[in-house]
Amino acid sequence: MANAATALPDPLADLPQRVVFFDGVCSFCDQTVGWLIERDPAARLRFAPLQGQTAERVRSAFPGAFPEDLDTLVYLLPGDDGRPELRLRSAAVLQLLREIGGPWAALAWLRFLPRPLMDWLYRGFARNRYRWFGKLEACRLPSEDERSRTLP
Repeated sequence: MANAATALPDPLADLPQRVVFFDGVCSFCDQTVGWLIERDPAARLRFAPLQGQTAERVRSAFPGAFPEDLDTLVYLLPGDDGRPELRLRSAAVLQLLREIGGPWAALAWLRFLPRPLMDWLYRGFARNRYRWFGKLEACRLPSEDERSRTLP
């Protein structure tokens, strides 16, 4: 049995409770982050690129559950039991819409549609997002206002 002196550090210990992971070179994803920031005046959400260090840390805490590919929106949030959990693809989108509230929360009813159908639609959009919206040369630098909400 390991004691406290030999216990491995928790990779999630100093992370904010709510982190949205997105493709940092996807123009649509970048615009979506800006849209979420505008609709989150309480600044509860933090953002990190799937290509970044924060994503690697969370990936190590959720082996096999945190996707390696860049076409999946990942939302890290506190679960019902208080422990961190992940929502992926359409489940992440619907959870975020519910949390930002306002008229967007009404779209959360879509969670009652079959998950395979919702994820199929999500994957179809994700497959075409670069063609429809473009691709950035690199992860963009956040604005002054966004810096405090952006993780590496």
